Amino acid sequence: MTAKEYLSQAYRLDQRINSNIEEVTMLREMASSISSPSWGEKVQTSRSTEAPFVRSLEKIMDLEGTINKEIDTLVCLKKQIRTVIEAVQNTDERLVLRYRYIHNCTWEQIGNELNADARTIRRWHGEALLKVKVPRKSHHNINAPEMPCFVRRCPPPHYGMI
Repeated sequence: MTAKEYLSQAYRLDQRINSNIEEVTMLREMASSISSPSWGEKVQTSRSTEAPFVRSLEKIMDLEGTINKEIDTLVCLKKQIRTVIEAVQNTDERLVLRYRYIHNCTWEQIGNELNADARTIRRWHGEALLKVKVPRKSHHNINAPEMPCFVRRCPPPHYGMI
């Protein structure tokens, strides 16, 4: 995994969390809406005894559990990424990495914060990526966030070759 891929994991996980939150919002709207009665003839062999919104509520609860696990993973992952970024010696390069990968700022926002032009920001970013030591074994797999951070206790990163 490259330094950029490693540092970008938090952004991708944050996007996935936001997408799941949007889905929960839509499910809540569906669960609280009133369906119109159907006046047509229905032929049904067995009748469901559940209210129509029960399935939506079950999906909401499952998705909220997933969101909570992903948030735990995100917090732990950002802690690990902060540790990796703090190892970069140059202050400007370290700040660029923090604004980009911890705070998810755009290049323009970073330039405004650091009073530097876009070209300088990108140069600092490129130089910083060369100095980042990616942990050999990441304790996070954002595609399978089944074990929350508090269980893993966020072990310190193990540094290896880039």
